[in-house]
Amino acid sequence: MIYFDNNATTPLDERVLDAMMPFLKTMYGNPSSVHRLGRIAKSAVESAREQVAALVDAPPAQIIFTSGGTEANNLALNSALVMGKIAIGATEHPCVFEAAKRWQKQGKTLDIIPVNSVGIIAEDTIEKLIYSRPDIVSIMLANNETGTIQAIQDIAAKLTPHGICVHSDAVQALGKMPVSFRQLGVHLLSISSHKIYGPKGCGALIFDKSTPPHALIVGGGQEQDFRSGTENVAVIVGFGKAAELAKRELNERHDKVLALRSLLETELLKNARVTLFSCHTQRLPNTVLFGLDSIDGEWVLLKLDQVGIAVSSGSACASEATEPSPVLLAMGMVPEKAQTALRVSLSHHNTADEILKFVEIIHSLGK
Repeated sequence: MIYFDNNATTPLDERVLDAMMPFLKTMYGNPSSVHRLGRIAKSAVESAREQVAALVDAPPAQIIFTSGGTEANNLALNSALVMGKIAIGATEHPCVFEAAKRWQKQGKTLDIIPVNSVGIIAEDTIEKLIYSRPDIVSIMLANNETGTIQAIQDIAAKLTPHGICVHSDAVQALGKMPVSFRQLGVHLLSISSHKIYGPKGCGALIFDKSTPPHALIVGGGQEQDFRSGTENVAVIVGFGKAAELAKRELNERHDKVLALRSLLETELLKNARVTLFSCHTQRLPNTVLFGLDSIDGEWVLLKLDQVGIAVSSGSACASEATEPSPVLLAMGMVPEKAQTALRVSLSHHNTADEILKFVEIIHSLGK
């Protein structure tokens, strides 16, 4: 299998699995227990918290472990509980949209922030946002479909002086580009383990002390009472190890996937029927969204699957949808064009030979 769907999930790094194994076998204590096994588990969780904090340049005490990026985003948007007006980017992940819509149904005001044809929120749009004064704004750092990177640091610098709480979903950005909570200047930041070669079922919300989130899950008071429930020690340890590796190997991974992306795009554009989406803006180094004129992206996906190549036609979290990508529609693309979209998301494990094989098949489909 040639795996080109790394924005959906990444394979578990063997070094991460090795770190997890003791906590799946012999070190099975509950971190809330005071005996030796419990203390070992508690220490492992705190060590992982430090590893994740180091990756995102944040104080460990401001890391809340969750079950994944979806829960982290929901926890962040739960701040709307005490706020009146919410604004979210038009190209946000479904879990942000659905969390915001839930609050809209309960009487909160919801504004959708428009993007331009490459998926970027324009500067004058931010000025209008300041005028409308939402209480909380949620804008993703890097889009999971197009790879488009928003200028979150600049956006936060404009909004925060006006008392506006800023949340950013950094799930796709983590491990592919530097992500510094301090430098971004946001109040809340969501991340996930399984996008950086860690285990599924673990994520985190980083919070500024001035803006503590409101708990979604209450009970035993774990995670500083922000997220109750016995910690899943093994996956938290895995997240920590994956974060350590991502920090250490960031530049190497970045350069490898960027070279592969350049090769892929060069070869794809030899076909006149190929359109690259959002290619003229700053993007993640591993992400290419393209279409073959007049050919349905889902049909291409299935053809590729038959020959052992895994890609996506959009967000894996909305894979059952048959409608065109809401992200592309928000960028002003006509439905017929959006329906052709196919996403290739690369890993440093991929090779140039895999790229060339893929492109050869794409060109044969486009004839």
